Amino acid sequence: MKVGITILFFSVSCILKTAIAQTDSLKPDYKSLNEIVVTSNKREVLENRVAVPVQIIKGKTILQAGSLRLKDILQEQAGLYLTNGFGTGVQMQGLNPDYTLILLNGEPLIGRTAGVLDLNRIGLSNIKRIEIVKGPASSLYGSEAMAGVINIITEKPIGKSAQLTARYGFGNPNTGWALPIGQNSFKQSDINFTGNTSFGKMAIRYNLNGFYNDAISFRPYSTDRIPQPIERLSNQVSLEYPIHSKTTFTMLVRDAWDHYKQQFSVNNNGSVSTSYGKEVNHDLNINPVLKHVFNSKVTSTLRLYGSFFRGYQKLSFSDKPDSSYIDDFRQKFYRAENQTDFSFQKHHLTLGAGYISDKAASTRYDNISNEKSNRIGYIFSQHEWEIKKRWVLTSGFRYDHHQLFTAAFSPKLSVKYNLNNKNAFHFSIGRGFKAPDFRQLYLNFTNTAAGGYTVLGAVDAIKVIQQLQANGQILEIKDDFSRLANLNPEYSTGINLGGNIKPHKNLKMEFNFFRNDVSGLIDARQVATKINGGQIFSYININKAFTLGGEINTTLNIRHGFTISAGYQFLNTGDKEEVSKIKKGLIFTRNNDGTSRTLLLSEYRGLAARSTHMANLKGSWEIEKGHFANIRFLYRSGWYVTDKDGNGVYNSGDEKAKGNLIINCATGRKIGKKTMITLGIDNLLNYQDVTYLPNLQGRMIYTSINYTFK
Repeated sequence: MKVGITILFFSVSCILKTAIAQTDSLKPDYKSLNEIVVTSNKREVLENRVAVPVQIIKGKTILQAGSLRLKDILQEQAGLYLTNGFGTGVQMQGLNPDYTLILLNGEPLIGRTAGVLDLNRIGLSNIKRIEIVKGPASSLYGSEAMAGVINIITEKPIGKSAQLTARYGFGNPNTGWALPIGQNSFKQSDINFTGNTSFGKMAIRYNLNGFYNDAISFRPYSTDRIPQPIERLSNQVSLEYPIHSKTTFTMLVRDAWDHYKQQFSVNNNGSVSTSYGKEVNHDLNINPVLKHVFNSKVTSTLRLYGSFFRGYQKLSFSDKPDSSYIDDFRQKFYRAENQTDFSFQKHHLTLGAGYISDKAASTRYDNISNEKSNRIGYIFSQHEWEIKKRWVLTSGFRYDHHQLFTAAFSPKLSVKYNLNNKNAFHFSIGRGFKAPDFRQLYLNFTNTAAGGYTVLGAVDAIKVIQQLQANGQILEIKDDFSRLANLNPEYSTGINLGGNIKPHKNLKMEFNFFRNDVSGLIDARQVATKINGGQIFSYININKAFTLGGEINTTLNIRHGFTISAGYQFLNTGDKEEVSKIKKGLIFTRNNDGTSRTLLLSEYRGLAARSTHMANLKGSWEIEKGHFANIRFLYRSGWYVTDKDGNGVYNSGDEKAKGNLIINCATGRKIGKKTMITLGIDNLLNYQDVTYLPNLQGRMIYTSINYTFK
């Protein structure tokens, strides 16, 4: 009812106020070497000047893929591995979701759970493009950008137009097929309205998105397939006002709301807990920006940003109807930043400074009224130098001073060589860092809904465990207890070497080889076991880890609008301390007959939850203007999930999730000048893995209609 009233009100008001015109969202989307990107250099720059791996997903690609949430489109990109746990996160270059910064128009989204920003929270309506920068980006963006940055860029309020899109999907994960309105069918609906208008010199764009989905449990280790209805509603308003010829004011306000109905059973360490209840998330972002052009050589931009997130969960237990579990998390993030750009012929200099206030309170820490805070002051600089038209040398750094930690210095150096307008090569080396977050410092949480395990932040872990031991509640102290100490920031050195090659006018190839060496990696380790069997985990800095691999993407444009694209990533990871112990013969495993032997280095499989091979193959056909069809094959190899032999490392004898192939397809046709109809199927093979891929839903058949008012 809430969604319907909001849609009706804003649809009618915007339609009455707006003189409608056709938008350009379906223009051809071929990516050239000279496309403008903003994320890699924190300003608009031609791609032939960018010396780091950059991938661009345009609005047309999102539309034709039928993607509704950020998760949907990212899972189709080679080199991006989606994790399952506390929502859907994204691994980049083998580094966990904690190390990938998610931005909305250059500003960070907050509200992470266990380090994961759930990609399902972010809708794809009103998106102009998504820019993905791979490799350390801390020299511009600070903490959480060790692996890279994903920047969601929304459409600007231009012209006068309005569009309404409605989508309906149906499926049944148990039977594979379903009737559109069958009683046992899983339903999915999405309504999106966008309107542009103006009042004098002020241009305004409004976007409303309402989403409903019958889904199976998103929780890891769930033992059931009970439907979990999800409702989402987001409103977004952006405006642009030219104060005078050289000064422009813009503002974006986004308000997003999620509601989950929950009922699930979780098996952890042999204990099964069945619970039911609800989860509600609320996300508010306010981003005013003032830009002033002094002259053709100097531009200064002041960005203000406030973000407010609350996640609330209440569960009751089937075996204890009088008891309940409440999880309440609140975060407030404020940032003020000034950036000034100087352009002088073959040189471009960027100087910036900012201040951040980050506050959080949670029932998972100690008391919801006890707010934790961190204040950060920072400066950054970047210099670009074009040498003899073919070479672009970029150097920069960022200095962050955290209230809770020591300062962090993040330098970066990159070079781009443009052989000609078809072929280019790049090299970059940079330092990334991630400061310990509030969770890793202050968490004091026992998950009664999932077997009763406890996670303690590093600040109080030793004290709490010693108190439990004094009270006779500790069965065993693990070896990693001796490694508990104050946490230090994590640091990485990332190297990327790659290029773009166009051997034929219809063939384009992009490749990149990477290596990341991480020191002081923060990892959750079991440090004790309680008398009742519940595990106690905490966070420690482990010595060193590495990820290395290569990625290649190829696009072939065939005649009559037919395009084939393919992508592949190879990934190898490991803990350097574990590798050293294996080489010294200090780690053992078991033979099939149960006898013990030393582990061979060839049997070592590195860090958990990483697929060695990932690939995609996509075919798309622009049959005629406004008529398209595509099919997308997405493959990922198996990944290790459980240390089955208990030797503390992942090796070939441990438990492994199976590799999988997902197939999605869609077709659309424009009818007249106003209407576009799309039909599609997600997860055509109905592949499901309840235990290791709880976020992967079954086959979903859908149809959508897009209407442009005139």
